[in-house]
Amino acid sequence: MSESAAQRPSGRGRFITFEGGEGTGKSTQIKKLADRLNAARMRTLVTREPGGSPGAEIMRHLVLSGMGKLLGPEAETLLFAAARDDHVRTVIQPALNRGAWVLCDRFADSTRAYQGSLGRVPMGLINAMQRVTIGDLKPDLTLILDLPVEIGLQRAAVRRGSGTPDRFESEKLSFHQDLREAYRTIAEDDPGRCVLIDANSDPDTVAGRVWTALRDRLLPTPASVVSL
Repeated sequence: MSESAAQRPSGRGRFITFEGGEGTGKSTQIKKLADRLNAARMRTLVTREPGGSPGAEIMRHLVLSGMGKLLGPEAETLLFAAARDDHVRTVIQPALNRGAWVLCDRFADSTRAYQGSLGRVPMGLINAMQRVTIGDLKPDLTLILDLPVEIGLQRAAVRRGSGTPDRFESEKLSFHQDLREAYRTIAEDDPGRCVLIDANSDPDTVAGRVWTALRDRLLPTPASVVSL
């Protein structure tokens, strides 16, 4: 069990984040996990970043439209921080206080990977903004979906259809390769919280891997829930 889970206040819900590059299947796997938890009569909230709250959704539009890139990596990081602050205060923390399982598509690790490792924003700045926006809040479990970059970009293109690539989908192949390595490093550096999930399989197989990771880390009992 992770340190954050061990220190979780009594009655607090569980906070599970999904991370990974473009097209790794985060949205699909979050839905599958939410369906399984709901079937077990566990209160579940699905949310996302950037976004997840009215204020943060405005920031999401600015970031994905490319406005953040025009302003520079530091300013883009500030936009993410502002969105996260609103999201945590108005959505995530209240849901955890109610005892819900919060499943979030991206969280602070995305900032470390995209703006920190790739954007070269100093980690000191990122850490300072994290202390202001989320304080001591840490995911109980972070599932990092890992997939060869070419496959992920192909999936993203199929999902997008005739739409225009967003701010990150339009980056060069080398960007996405570096992003994959950044996420793998995050998983390696924090094995108590993070689990690297092989996402290069059909959705049901990947969902099985996700469930095994969650069960082993967060559901040691009761047996009736574990066997679902």
